[in-house]
Amino acid sequence: MVIRSLLFLYIIVLIVDAVISLFPQFKNQPWAMQVNKLSEFTCAPVRKSLPKDLPVDFSHAFVIGIIFIIMKLW
Repeated sequence: MVIRSLLFLYIIVLIVDAVISLFPQFKNQPWAMQVNKLSEFTCAPVRKSLPKDLPVDFSHAFVIGIIFIIMKLW
């Protein structure tokens, strides 16, 4: 139950980071930089493996999908 709650909280962090990326005026705020640092742990490797010519960054959605699969299997 604890792991499922932590995964759910990390999904919230990923969603908040995705929303912050839509508003560039918030990117340099200290709290936004912390959220970005937390999400880059999993999004950076996924972003490297995705094609470079995609118009939108799908790494957040991909990581959230993987977390949902892990939560269903757990």
